[in-house]
Amino acid sequence: MEPTEAPPDTPQTRANPAQSHGSARATAGAPARDPVKTSGPPPMEPAQRCAPDDGRYVTLEEYWAAWYENPYPDIDVSYEWNNGKLEAKPSANKPQLALGGWFFELLRRYLATNKIADLINVETGFLLTIEDAAEPSGTRQAVRKPDIGVILHSNPVPWGRIDQRSYAGVCDAVVEFLSDSSPAEVRRDTEEKKRDYALAGVKEYTILDPGGGNMRFYRLAQQGMYVDIRPDAGGVIHSEVLPGFRFRHEDLRRLRDLEKLGLDEVYSAYVIPAYKAAVNRAEQAEKRVLALEAELARLRRERS
Repeated sequence: MEPTEAPPDTPQTRANPAQSHGSARATAGAPARDPVKTSGPPPMEPAQRCAPDDGRYVTLEEYWAAWYENPYPDIDVSYEWNNGKLEAKPSANKPQLALGGWFFELLRRYLATNKIADLINVETGFLLTIEDAAEPSGTRQAVRKPDIGVILHSNPVPWGRIDQRSYAGVCDAVVEFLSDSSPAEVRRDTEEKKRDYALAGVKEYTILDPGGGNMRFYRLAQQGMYVDIRPDAGGVIHSEVLPGFRFRHEDLRRLRDLEKLGLDEVYSAYVIPAYKAAVNRAEQAEKRVLALEAELARLRRERS
């Protein structure tokens, strides 16, 4: 599916609601300023305090105005919007952050060497318009905030203006850190988002799971469905969206240091690319020194 322009009410051209004091937060559906007050309803459970409006139905216009950015002054929560319903982005645990951070750094190093794309992350959303015969309009919409999104410079919808806080096009590749606090969260990443990203035209979808059971790498096939990206004979995964970006499946468990990756032929072309050349030069210089020392020792023996 070709990327479509976002409707006029998307925040790509609106003021940042976190910095606005006008009527945007005074809409009837806007979140309360103190969502944990107990006057009337009973006290909220801890999970509700983290995302008190998870599951609430709001219009897309209300979402952009009141829930897309920083909906509460005292709660750190981020909401996605799925066909009318707010869905809270779950918090990551330490293993998820470690794996996600390692993978993000790989991508960052690749794009520092190959300047062909930009990255967005968890606080930046993009609008998906998905064909769905079950909907009266024939389509449904969702705003997703991927843990990592890749936008190629060749993407027909540009990204990077100073006033852009959402992306009006479709990401070329998406990475999600598996949310596993509940079976529903696992289904959202492994089934619902997989289906929607494919139908919206995201070319590659990666699910990172520190546990390994739901680690997945998908490429969009011609029929609009994802197929698995299989490792090659050496256990290496290759991206088509980012030519030359590759990684060993096993390294997603090991999380090797960048210095070690810089000496590995799988990564050396984009992870500290000058490092391997410098090490090779140092090794050659050391060999020359050793050879000279051996020659001097031989000459001393001949003279003695």
